[in-house]
Amino acid sequence: MTGHSFVLLPQPAMLRTRILAAKPKKPNTPKVNNEKLKEKLNVKRDPLGHVIPLEQKKVMRNQRRNASSGKVGGRSLGVMAQGSSRSAGISNVSRLKILSGLHLHRPITSPNVYLRPMMGKVKEALFSQLQSIGIYDSGPMKHLDLFAGSGNVGLENLSRGVKITGGGSTTFVDLAQDCIDTINVNLEDFDFVENGKAVKADVMDALQRPEAYSIETVDDNDGRGGFDLVTVTPPYEEVVYGDIMNAICTSKAVKQDTIVVIEYPVELGTMPHVVKAESGEGRTLVGVRNRKYGRTVIGIYIADPTGKYAGAVSRP
Repeated sequence: MTGHSFVLLPQPAMLRTRILAAKPKKPNTPKVNNEKLKEKLNVKRDPLGHVIPLEQKKVMRNQRRNASSGKVGGRSLGVMAQGSSRSAGISNVSRLKILSGLHLHRPITSPNVYLRPMMGKVKEALFSQLQSIGIYDSGPMKHLDLFAGSGNVGLENLSRGVKITGGGSTTFVDLAQDCIDTINVNLEDFDFVENGKAVKADVMDALQRPEAYSIETVDDNDGRGGFDLVTVTPPYEEVVYGDIMNAICTSKAVKQDTIVVIEYPVELGTMPHVVKAESGEGRTLVGVRNRKYGRTVIGIYIADPTGKYAGAVSRP
């Protein structure tokens, strides 16, 4: 058998130059737009069908009771209708539900007002990040849920927190009376009456004057009190994000190491990595996460971080 030899040909100089000059591509992320933080956004979103009006929820409950009893008006009901027959007349087939914890998969009642609540995949991703940061590692925590709507985010936190830590509390804030009534219904349904409180208030006013609504504040003497977690899920077109962030920085409800979560649209650009109050006084919010989910972005900040959360790393 004849042997074979291989000769390594020299690489052309031009090719070597191109290889050496190649640079990694920059991630395609939107630039910070501070001007948009100062104005209301013109952001249109189509309804996703997440809302079950309270009256419709009562009808569905009656249907379940009748199905379990097997009779309606003395006659046998048989098996409850399924598929398209069952969904006819129901405004939300893919309804809101608890994704994990004590009340896994249980549906959440929604109010008789138009809402666009946090999508399930976003909520699941958010709480996975919060757990990785270590928010449940220090025992029961206090949560302030702003623009609470049906209580979707706060209820998810209670379901997880009560199972993991054995306790915790959530204060829900919303201006609509329908939302407050629905939150109270949900608290009762989930047996969280002792863990939750619904407050009817304008969010900005509640942040600026928490004492007026019996919302817990930080004690100036010992630093105790305040909330461990603040979630902000506002209607995109009805708020000025710069005003909300400023109010959070100066609020007495926010303490050192409070984790602040804010949901915002991609049209806003990217929220600043560090947020300070316009007056120069108050808390400094340092960004640790900024994640995009379709047209929704979730920013996670920590107020005056001390290093309490080992899983939180400041990322510009």
